[in-house]
Amino acid sequence: MSHPGRSDRRRPLIAIPARFAASTSALRHAAEVSARALVESVWRAGGEPVGLHPHAPGGTCPPSEVAARLGAFDALLLPGGGDIAPHRYGHPDTHASVYDVDDEQDGFDLAAARHAVGTGMPLLAICRGLQAVNTALGGTLHQDMGGPEREHRHLVHPVTVAPGSALCGAAGTGELDASCFHHQRVDRLGRGLAVTATAADGTVEALELPSGAGWFLGVQWHPEDTAAQDPAQQRLFDAFVRAAVKARG
Repeated sequence: MSHPGRSDRRRPLIAIPARFAASTSALRHAAEVSARALVESVWRAGGEPVGLHPHAPGGTCPPSEVAARLGAFDALLLPGGGDIAPHRYGHPDTHASVYDVDDEQDGFDLAAARHAVGTGMPLLAICRGLQAVNTALGGTLHQDMGGPEREHRHLVHPVTVAPGSALCGAAGTGELDASCFHHQRVDRLGRGLAVTATAADGTVEALELPSGAGWFLGVQWHPEDTAAQDPAQQRLFDAFVRAAVKARG
């Protein structure tokens, strides 16, 4: 059934939880931001990127609230950002390298991840986003990969992709050059998750939910960094937006 004033050809609405920034030169004050390269990658794929306020006072976002807010969208993209508080995955102590922890950000991202996975809402999770999904499903993280000589910061390296995976189908290749910026990585996998890409040092680079209700892909790197020049990286966003269109019906 059509609705007056509404086009069935509209771009699918992609919810992207904003990241808190202590300051931004243009706005003069603390801000909520999304990486421009990220939203442009979604836009090129045909999606309508929409920043979402990560409201979770006290570090908790009730399932009913996140369900009501995400109900207005066709898909969810969990972007990169600061570290997740170690207590969220059962670690009582915090490594000295952990940075930019925000309890409200954690609470919202984890609730949003659980909602998307539980309802089958198309979900693309990038870097911290992948770690949030793993944590939301009961997995754990290595708080630090071992210092500057082992971390994946300002690094582009090859990633081996599992044949037959959603990642392989989306990217169209079994090996990708991944632009990374992280010092943490997956330790114990969350419930139902499968590893579908790895780096040469064994770092988990992609996660999928083979028995999940909807489309899900988590990557530990930042495909938006090179998507404008690398068709394989842009195809990840293309596949995500196609899934959002299909889910919308």
